[in-house]
Amino acid sequence: MKTSGLLFILFKAVVLIHFWVTKKTVDSVELLAPEEVSGTFGGSVTIQCQYSFGFKDHTKYWCRGPVYYFCKIEVKTPRNRVNDRIFITDTKEAGVFTVTMTQLTQSDEDVYWCVIATSGTNIYKSVRVSISNTVITPPMRTVSSSSLILTEGETCWWETLRWILLFVMLGCLALTHITVWRKRKTRNTQPVI
Repeated sequence: MKTSGLLFILFKAVVLIHFWVTKKTVDSVELLAPEEVSGTFGGSVTIQCQYSFGFKDHTKYWCRGPVYYFCKIEVKTPRNRVNDRIFITDTKEAGVFTVTMTQLTQSDEDVYWCVIATSGTNIYKSVRVSISNTVITPPMRTVSSSSLILTEGETCWWETLRWILLFVMLGCLALTHITVWRKRKTRNTQPVI
């Protein structure tokens, strides 16, 4: 009974590590967006969501809500949803889709999501939008766009590494299970004195 509980915990650890590696890959390689942007009441704010070139033909959208899985789509490409205050454009040559929110009100303050629709799990990154009565200008960082997006080969390398790591962890889990099973079998076949 103790062994099966240990194996279950080990299996959960392997799965969690795999999801952590997957999330890190999605966040750091395929989609980049600011963590937070600030706008002023009545003003506008522009958010740039930068993506790997492999996703240039995918649908992109901007949705709102604290939890991604329950967020409400505000605008999306290629056909912009009807919204008189929020606009989205996709500059495929640069690998960037841009969302502009205008005529900001206090009710616009929320968590939003830059999203790339895929045939599997969508790729998404949260952006907190805050609204103030005064202008807030965050310090600007200068980063070359070539350092933000990995090439198709580098992205493929990360995806391959993720799967290799999963199979190594599953192999370790199987090896642990076999070792425990053999020890238990050896203990059960020894004569009792």
